Amino acid sequence: MSDDAEVLYGRHPVLEALKAGRPLNKLWLAEGAEGGSLAEILARAREQGVIIQRVPRQRLARLAGENHQGVVAFIAAHEYATLNDVMQRDTGHAPLVVLLDELSDPHNLGAIVRSAEAAGAQGVVVPRRRSVPLTQTVAKAAAGALEYLPVARVPNLVQAMERLKEAGYWVYGADAGAARLYTEVDLRGATAIVIGAEGKGLSRLVKERCDDLVKLPMLGRVGSLNASVAAGVLLYEAVRQRQA
Repeated sequence: MSDDAEVLYGRHPVLEALKAGRPLNKLWLAEGAEGGSLAEILARAREQGVIIQRVPRQRLARLAGENHQGVVAFIAAHEYATLNDVMQRDTGHAPLVVLLDELSDPHNLGAIVRSAEAAGAQGVVVPRRRSVPLTQTVAKAAAGALEYLPVARVPNLVQAMERLKEAGYWVYGADAGAARLYTEVDLRGATAIVIGAEGKGLSRLVKERCDDLVKLPMLGRVGSLNASVAAGVLLYEAVRQRQA
């Protein structure tokens, strides 16, 4: 969890935040903690799709002092959307969605949100686990775009891709080993662009579920572009094609 995440601690404050529907990235429960209002906290957190982790009490104490009462909540910088919210959003342009496969850098996520909003995308989709959450660093890098562009957090990225395909989207994954250049595919229709994690790229299952893979030409000695740069290039290729 990023050091810049806002936290709440103590059973009553966390429960009230859950009752109010405040967006949470993650919930830490002390190992062995039970009883009292914890059952309701757990039930509401699960209902809202919050990640729940059992951790040693010492970790909670280092973060929140000794008055944590066995529970610490990490507050999201902005409310998450659902995949339906993203798919149903009418931008006035052809449908366009960005999916991020286990991105870990908050600056990259924020930059991609900013580029996606500028390119008229419907939204960004991230997996619930193994992905950077909406922290203050993400919000700062997005430069206000989080107020306008929904970010959906889904339990399973592959399932989200299948739902998009069923709805008529063509899913393109960015992959350095692809046979086709990004300019050689048609991005004018309903399009979903999938960007892989920093360093390792697309995971095997995600790559297999893409309708097609595309690459960006690399003329120098480095093997790939920064994730946010690659996303920006693909997004604006879609813009270029749609305005041609």
